[in-house]
Amino acid sequence: MKAKVLAALAATMAVSATCAFAANPFVDVPTDSWAYKSVVELADAGVIQGVDGEYFQGQRNITRYEAAEMVAKAMAHMDKASVEQRALINKLADEYADELNNLGVRVSNLENKVGNVKFTGDGRLRYRYQGGETGKKNDNSWDYRIRLRGAAQVNERTTATLGVTTNNHSFGENGSAQDDQIAADIIKVDYNFGGKNWLLSLGRDADWKLGGPRSYAYQYGDTFDRAELKYQNDNFAVTAGYGKFKEDGGNLYHGGFAGQDKTEDDLGFDGLKMGYGEIEAFFGNNSAAGVYYSQFNRSGDNDLGNASAEEYTADNLWGVYANVNIGSKWNVLANYESIDKSGTSLTTGNDVSDPDVWIGRVMYGKASMAQPKSWDIWVEYIDAEDGAWLGGSTGSWRNFGSLDNMSSWGAGIDYVIAKNLKFSFMQSFATDMKDTPTDKGQTDDELTRAEITFAF
Repeated sequence: MKAKVLAALAATMAVSATCAFAANPFVDVPTDSWAYKSVVELADAGVIQGVDGEYFQGQRNITRYEAAEMVAKAMAHMDKASVEQRALINKLADEYADELNNLGVRVSNLENKVGNVKFTGDGRLRYRYQGGETGKKNDNSWDYRIRLRGAAQVNERTTATLGVTTNNHSFGENGSAQDDQIAADIIKVDYNFGGKNWLLSLGRDADWKLGGPRSYAYQYGDTFDRAELKYQNDNFAVTAGYGKFKEDGGNLYHGGFAGQDKTEDDLGFDGLKMGYGEIEAFFGNNSAAGVYYSQFNRSGDNDLGNASAEEYTADNLWGVYANVNIGSKWNVLANYESIDKSGTSLTTGNDVSDPDVWIGRVMYGKASMAQPKSWDIWVEYIDAEDGAWLGGSTGSWRNFGSLDNMSSWGAGIDYVIAKNLKFSFMQSFATDMKDTPTDKGQTDDELTRAEITFAF
């Protein structure tokens, strides 16, 4: 890994150097070494520091996090690189995208040169078909969503982000006006401090996931207003926060189906408050494992005008996950959650007591939006007891009516047609309901889903 990254960065630094080489800072790199010129250039530019400031240790494999830091520093010199060298750095940046994000690396020098605000976005055209009386059919099988994000680098440590979304709109709406067509789903400020190991994030986030980005994200609550503090280094991360969910996605907290009306016993996810914490450990080949906990509470009046604290029957949950990369192609994910909850299930009418869910997934390959013709294929298994899904939204590809009170297999493929254009296909199979559902939207009909996603 070291030779690959070193060669790529040296090519860029060679064209960006504006002065003569400094003296070789490393005692273990002789002048007749094949890497001498590149090592001196990179050390002079501050891209590499060596070990203890004295040894290069060229035979030591660097970690992916060390490689990511080198890539981030080289990106600051991209304005002096050729087209081919820019493409090479972009490829490395995509390769180490997860590490760059997890380390909170901010390439402020580059951002200041190209402008203080960076705009990105994505769009999705989605098809979902599922039979049954409450399934998605005909025009209701098709929907779309467009999102726009703007990130402003306020200073070296502070980033402000604003995001807007159209939300999901069905083709069955026939173009009718919607009150919530455009909504602000991200309004937050991130502040790095303590050597950039600490991150304080305040405000609204749309991509927040219960269990973190490496878990399956079986349940999370869409738009989430929160204050979150995180410490992270190469070996572990600790996160703690408190917040309030701002929408329920049209779904009931106990696992109902989109479009149902609320009643006194059917409270939505919106307005639910939650304190949470997570501890994650990182190990070889960018693998990770973590444990997380969430405590729920609701106070005041809901939108029905009723005091509702006693009506939310899920008190807390805890979960654990392991996300393991095997070689360069294989990934294995295992996730377990247990919910402290009691009461009567609306989907079956049965008593519910501390339901849990088991999830496993095996994936081969990696579809990267920046790499045309890249692809992956995966298979998963989910086993969820009655009442395990809380409602709101989900990070799963499955419909809301196919997450609770069932066991099911699924398989899918992702293929990047061209840069920033991806096609995905998913299919469930061998789905069995654990208990007989009522008329609240649960179904054992298999789900077919396909979508085109583009980024800009």
